Amino acid sequence: MEYHMHKFSHILASASMIAALAAGSSAYAYSGQRYAHEARLTMAQARLVALKAQPGKIIAGELEHEAGGSGLRYSFDIRSGKITHEVGVDAKTGKLLENSLEGAHAD
Repeated sequence: MEYHMHKFSHILASASMIAALAAGSSAYAYSGQRYAHEARLTMAQARLVALKAQPGKIIAGELEHEAGGSGLRYSFDIRSGKITHEVGVDAKTGKLLENSLEGAHAD
């Protein structure tokens, strides 16, 4: 019985640690999340717009202040095969701002 209680306490401690890490990591789940209060679209909504414009796998995403549109955009790197596109979505209007090949000197 004591063995089972000891094992249970280890499992409980591990589960608590995983939950704490998950909660802590979601505080800044993507670059620029501190601007989220300024956006009308969520990251999830912007991802849908970006993937509709450029199907593939999103390998990076951020929310940033950048010229064009409302000045606040979600930027995504989307890989399709061996090609990576940079796709920008206005965070306030949902308008597609950019869909271009990712360059060697990308920011």
